[in-house]
Amino acid sequence: MESIIQPLDPIAISLGPINIRWYGLIIGIGIALALMLVMREGEKRGIKKEVFADLMLWAIPIAIISARIYYVIFQWDYYAQNPGEIIKIWEGGIAIHGALIGSVITAVVFAKKRGISFWKIADITAPGIILGQAIGRWGNFMNQEAHGGEVTRAFLENLHLPEFIINQMYINGTYYQPTFLYESVWNIIGFIILILLRRVNLGRGELFLTYVIWYSIGRFFIEGMRTDSLWLIEGQLRMAQTISIVLVIGAVILLVVRRMKGYADVRYLDKSV
Repeated sequence: MESIIQPLDPIAISLGPINIRWYGLIIGIGIALALMLVMREGEKRGIKKEVFADLMLWAIPIAIISARIYYVIFQWDYYAQNPGEIIKIWEGGIAIHGALIGSVITAVVFAKKRGISFWKIADITAPGIILGQAIGRWGNFMNQEAHGGEVTRAFLENLHLPEFIINQMYINGTYYQPTFLYESVWNIIGFIILILLRRVNLGRGELFLTYVIWYSIGRFFIEGMRTDSLWLIEGQLRMAQTISIVLVIGAVILLVVRRMKGYADVRYLDKSV
């Protein structure tokens, strides 16, 4: 049976010489759904849809470019020998931490120019971001990447996974941990938590910082299972785990400081800019 298992076709649509891969299509769907969610919530919070549309026009390409740059930097030994591969982003090879760095910097600059609180924008977009991440991981699934170590088919069956997921985790004669799925589920749970926390009416910035903490905790443990990590120190220190620790500590410090300084006195449901 295992010898005839074929991976799902990573090509979604072929238009002559142009191939549209599931990877890019799924990420695009995630971005579109996230934007719809953000624009709808933004209007409720007194920010017009056009503001978020303008922000996304800058943030999305910058996030993709920065995600690729981040990945290439930590795989430079390979790309230095294969420079033509650098632009082939449609084949995978982007890092979410790079995307977050690029998009946050973009949002900070954008908010300042528009005279809107960055923290208000960040709170509104946080659930959309983590939802987009949850959906985007299925692009990794189609590429058979972002998986964990070797396991047996029985192990995957005991997780009560659909057969199409189990079969897609059969790569070059070996079954692997579906860590893409673990992170997707973790992010969906995080999305639900953030939606519920809106009703709690947290202080400004606290919804976004909760997202940072939640995502980083999950990423730290899931990254430890993966076989394709980017390394800060080869074989000793994974880059994503290092950044996750820094983000959790930084977010907790910001939560405490913002409350002590009164910066979080303005609440999420307040109409002020």
